[in-house]
Amino acid sequence: MDAKLFGSAMLKFFSGLALMLLLLFLPAGTLRWFEGWLLIGILFVPMFLAGLVMMAKSPELLRKRLNAKEEQGEQKQVIALSGLMFLAAFVLAGLGFRFGWLPLPRGVSYAAAALFLLGYGLYAEVLRENAWLSRTIEVQEQQQVVSTGLYGVVRHPMYAATVLLFLAMPLVLRSLPSFLVMLGYLPIIAKRIQNEEAVLERGLAGYKEYKQRVKYRLLPGIW
Repeated sequence: MDAKLFGSAMLKFFSGLALMLLLLFLPAGTLRWFEGWLLIGILFVPMFLAGLVMMAKSPELLRKRLNAKEEQGEQKQVIALSGLMFLAAFVLAGLGFRFGWLPLPRGVSYAAAALFLLGYGLYAEVLRENAWLSRTIEVQEQQQVVSTGLYGVVRHPMYAATVLLFLAMPLVLRSLPSFLVMLGYLPIIAKRIQNEEAVLERGLAGYKEYKQRVKYRLLPGIW
């Protein structure tokens, strides 16, 4: 086992967990918030298990997933906007629980939790299919176009999974205002995809032909 990689993964995991606890429960003013704990559970338990599997079976993929440092200025802007969106959405959900702002029915929370886990399943399948899946936009040495499985349906199945995950989170928290904030992810991810495809077209052999075969980016028949 790579002790340095394991330590880095654990540090990022527990830092993310601590940040989420603060963003949710500090504005809520209490730890007695079932939906907050439900989101923490469905978000971090699968994440921890997936990290252990990647550590054992594909440490190089785990290393790529931990690297979130973008080199392109346009993508740095996308990351910054995403961070602000998440900050606003989670704080707003916590405040909404404290003050009772437009709570959604409890059944919405359970249905959204199921959708969230489905999104996690799609995300895991994408990780299995694509060994070059980095968190940053780049063309890697010896990288090849992946066109099978989910990549034969849409060009960006990972981003399709993240749309499902991110839009489900505020619904798990039963927060309509937070959901409206999270809708901002749609133009943000569209901007990232446009830039990513330009990079891949310039640097990845066969990507232009792949775009001609697989017409849709995120949703079959729509976009």
